[in-house]
Amino acid sequence: MKKVKIFDAHLHIIDPRFPLTENQGYLPPAFTASNYVAAVENFEVTGGAIVSGSFQGFDQSYLVDALDTLGDRFVGVTQLPADTLDEDILNLHGKGVRAVRFNVKRGGSEAIERLDHFTRRVHDIAGWHAELYIDSEDLVELKDVISRLPAVSIDHLGLSKQGFPELLKLVEQGVKVKATGFGRIDFDPSQAIRAIHELNPEALLFGTDLPSTRAKKPFQASDVTVIQETLGDIEAEKVLYGNALKWYGIE
Repeated sequence: MKKVKIFDAHLHIIDPRFPLTENQGYLPPAFTASNYVAAVENFEVTGGAIVSGSFQGFDQSYLVDALDTLGDRFVGVTQLPADTLDEDILNLHGKGVRAVRFNVKRGGSEAIERLDHFTRRVHDIAGWHAELYIDSEDLVELKDVISRLPAVSIDHLGLSKQGFPELLKLVEQGVKVKATGFGRIDFDPSQAIRAIHELNPEALLFGTDLPSTRAKKPFQASDVTVIQETLGDIEAEKVLYGNALKWYGIE
């Protein structure tokens, strides 16, 4: 049987050889690069985005190692303090980092008050975009700031049904949305995927969210089937890998 081609736009590597910090009483179990490769062996993985979690703070050592291990079609989404030197940002860019993450939901990243300034700065220096782990209910206060930023994506379909209309408003203004973490949301992912796709077929980026830390239900292969059945094969291919290849600038 032919393997489904994906670009995994959202995955975590948790390697105990590198610093981990307990977040809200939680310390994740190990999920190394080799664990990840084994977990996605039934897919044709064309690359992916390794995303720093709340429990990794501003540590870059794990990320650089994971990028070296998984190869040059993988990119990094890191957390950095806003006073990071230009040369350090460019050095990380050279290692494969392509975005800065603001973890509004869990903490462990730079404060959201720095979103506007720091996002514009990393975009000017290295062409990076910003990625937000945020409950869409909290978008009301930030939508004006977010809509003016050069490039932004929002994780896990915005998490909540209550704030989904606000998420759609941002999609209309060019914000990307990760079709990830179906076990984290409180609504039907197929309806959300259809609504976002109707507004902008290039907005959705699929990711496994492996190893699905703290999710009520971890990623499973049927999550990919949901996307395929909702959009049909041709449009699903854009979500499963095409859109992300453009977003992360991978040839």
